[in-house]
Amino acid sequence: MSEWWASVHFLRPHWLWLLMAVPVIYLAFHIRDDVRARWKRYIDSELLDHLIVARKQRWHFRPIHMICLLIILGTVAIAGPTWKREQPPFTEDKAPLVIALDLSRTMDAIDLDPTRLERAKLKLRDLIKARNGGRTALFVYADTTHMVLPFTTDDSLFDLYLSSLSTSLIPGGGKDTAKALRTIEDFLKDEPVPGTILFVNDGIEPQALPTFQQFTGQDENQNDILVMGVGTSSGGPVRTANNGFLTDRFGRRVYTKLDVNTLRSLSRIDISATTLTLNDDDIHWIQRRVQHHLQAVQQRNSKTRWIDEGYWLTIPITAITVFWFRKGWTVRWTSAAFAVLFILPSAGAQTRFSWIDLWMTHDQQGCYYFERGDYQKAAEKFEDPLWRGLALARAGDYESALNAFALSDSPEAWYNQGNALAHTGKYPEAIQAYQQALARRHPWPEAQENLTLVQSLIPKAKNKDKDKDQQETAPDLPPDQMKFDEKGQKGKKTQQVKLDPKKMADIWMRNIQTSPAEFLRRRFAIQAAQERHP
Repeated sequence: MSEWWASVHFLRPHWLWLLMAVPVIYLAFHIRDDVRARWKRYIDSELLDHLIVARKQRWHFRPIHMICLLIILGTVAIAGPTWKREQPPFTEDKAPLVIALDLSRTMDAIDLDPTRLERAKLKLRDLIKARNGGRTALFVYADTTHMVLPFTTDDSLFDLYLSSLSTSLIPGGGKDTAKALRTIEDFLKDEPVPGTILFVNDGIEPQALPTFQQFTGQDENQNDILVMGVGTSSGGPVRTANNGFLTDRFGRRVYTKLDVNTLRSLSRIDISATTLTLNDDDIHWIQRRVQHHLQAVQQRNSKTRWIDEGYWLTIPITAITVFWFRKGWTVRWTSAAFAVLFILPSAGAQTRFSWIDLWMTHDQQGCYYFERGDYQKAAEKFEDPLWRGLALARAGDYESALNAFALSDSPEAWYNQGNALAHTGKYPEAIQAYQQALARRHPWPEAQENLTLVQSLIPKAKNKDKDKDQQETAPDLPPDQMKFDEKGQKGKKTQQVKLDPKKMADIWMRNIQTSPAEFLRRRFAIQAAQERHP
């Protein structure tokens, strides 16, 4: 009870000054109701004593009492009493999670049936289902680290790529968990919400522990790190691709065990670890840790807001106003109405009070101005990012509209991003936005038509001017596109092709059609080669 009372406060305490009107109104009414004070100037006091009928002392509820009570309740309601918090609108309420899956050779050990890797993949599928739409990214690592999927809420896409993973995808051998941690931390550095990194492996190298300790000691708003060990303490042989077993140079089978001691030592550097279980206890543990970390950071950063509980007072206010229509309870409010008209506008200059706020929400006000063509005013009123972006786009401020659309991951937001990018001439980015919209809602004829239209504009933009003295460049041409320079000599065209060498592999990868496993194998090989020879 004491903790609840200590958290009670007002969101708009300046409105409590209106409570001073209660004694003023009550005193003015009492003076006006004093018969002796009104007639003593006209009637002799000795005669007046005999003309006045004494009022009975019995107290009863009168209109002035109702007025004062309504002012008190209304003032408290407007002041915004509150005592608990809630998530602000449009804030992601599901904690982001990055899964780092170990693809080193030891994950093919058969101490878990059928292998450690396959058992881990089954567990990760259950975890994705339990997250129920939470943003999840997938990385894999051995001696190099690779991103399989950025943050996504598409469970089917996650399952597709997870099924294609195997230890043969990453070239080379060995394991570098510290490097994986640095890569994922770099991936998360621009995330507005602190996330959780879940390492799913069969052990962490001792030389990686100092790196983990360094990251856990940075600050209290950092990304949380969890480790789920896969394997048994008794261990098992490592299966090879041809269903044989990995052997050493003496022909003996290689056995590998789960390093339980290293997992236990993680607690000394504030990293929580668990092992893969046969039931869902490990999944529930991960879910609790992930959500608890997000809530703790939001509390520290005040990302939650206080709930305005003043609306509860509308119930007694409504009940009291029922008595207003009783015969004999009518109160002349002409003077009070004039006072309100003069006082509240002056108060509004300091408190940003608006009469329309009494009847319409900010989004409703935005719709009002939007329908009347005042798009700039509508954008200032809208709280919904999608509607605010639409208003900004109609007003011609496409850059601000893009920032508004980026606050939402809905298909409509991606579709409108594509429209805004197309208006600014950023055709490649517009194509990507339309593709994101179609990936989230398909079929969508309007998005498909706009995608086709923008795709047709790119070659037209490159060839629209064939004057031999004018250099033509497509608007906002990205580095992996070709630039044509029509500066031919003697009326002939010469062509310059400028391609970023590092983008050649990406262009090639976009053109191949193969299975997800083969796609990942080739991409990982290219990335590993670029890492060795930058």
